[in-house]
Amino acid sequence: MGGNAMKLRLGALALLACAQTSILTGAFAQPAAAPTPDSLVAAAKKLAGTNFTGTLARICIAPDNLTARTPGAGRGATPRPTPERATWYAKPYRVFDNLYWVGTKVHNSWALRTSEGIIIIDTLYDYANQAEIVDGLKTLKLDPRQIKYVIISHAHGDHDQGAALLQKNYGAHVVMGAADWDSTLARPATAVGGVPTRGNDDLSVGSDGASITLGDTTVRVIATPGHTPGTLSLIFPVRDKGRSLTVAYSGGTAFNFPRVAANFQTYEDSQKKMGAAAVAAGATVLLSNHSEFDYAFDRVRAAQLPRERSETHPFESSTDAVRRYFEMTADCAQAQYLSMN
Repeated sequence: MGGNAMKLRLGALALLACAQTSILTGAFAQPAAAPTPDSLVAAAKKLAGTNFTGTLARICIAPDNLTARTPGAGRGATPRPTPERATWYAKPYRVFDNLYWVGTKVHNSWALRTSEGIIIIDTLYDYANQAEIVDGLKTLKLDPRQIKYVIISHAHGDHDQGAALLQKNYGAHVVMGAADWDSTLARPATAVGGVPTRGNDDLSVGSDGASITLGDTTVRVIATPGHTPGTLSLIFPVRDKGRSLTVAYSGGTAFNFPRVAANFQTYEDSQKKMGAAAVAAGATVLLSNHSEFDYAFDRVRAAQLPRERSETHPFESSTDAVRRYFEMTADCAQAQYLSMN
């Protein structure tokens, strides 16, 4: 190799080494930018994609965290006027082989059928409980007397006012988070919907990691405080034409708690924990207790349509999509926390 060629080669190598050094130096000298409310909302939008726009809008774009509700809100001694039936009533549907929707146009309630009875998840406002859950089960050829457990995701009236009725009429075992039991039992006896009784066994209080087994089905409880202090989320199996799927049930969503940094941190931590549990369980179905979050009112009807073998269930997505949901809600909580500073 000639002298000039050698010089050119050595010069090129020197330039390459310098560039590599600059890249490495830059990587260490420039740490990732700290998250901001705007960057977190942008990340949440990306995570939501087209799957979770309802949740994104509610807690990231226009969060309702200025007025706090306490557990038990909306369940006072003075009855409210019952809304016109046409504004809330919806037909019940069988959605999976073993899971039935008995909710309203806005609020979800689910009946999980097992080999030894029925588990009800959330119980609606008192005015809707009989028409949607009790009569709905009968319409679906299920016997309300087979209700063995009632799991309350959190102690707000739109989800738990029917619990006392199901317990009184059918002997259902009510499960609720410890902190939400405390607020529920503090209600007056004249409270709308009545006051359920807490059992003396461990299962009455849905502790983190508890398993509620009825026959061939086990529901795993994940404590996710935030929306209320005792919010519970769930993981359980369903079947679609004999094929086994896993559901991640989000127990509480909106930021309707006092605007205090610790509350947002608790919420964020809970979402991360539930996301990790859902991924570990291989969950591919995301359910919630409000149709705006999981589009249940539309999807339960879509589930009645014929499907080709290659088509997935309307509620089925992927484990990655379920992960993105809980990562999104965690980012939205952190954005709210940072916006306070």
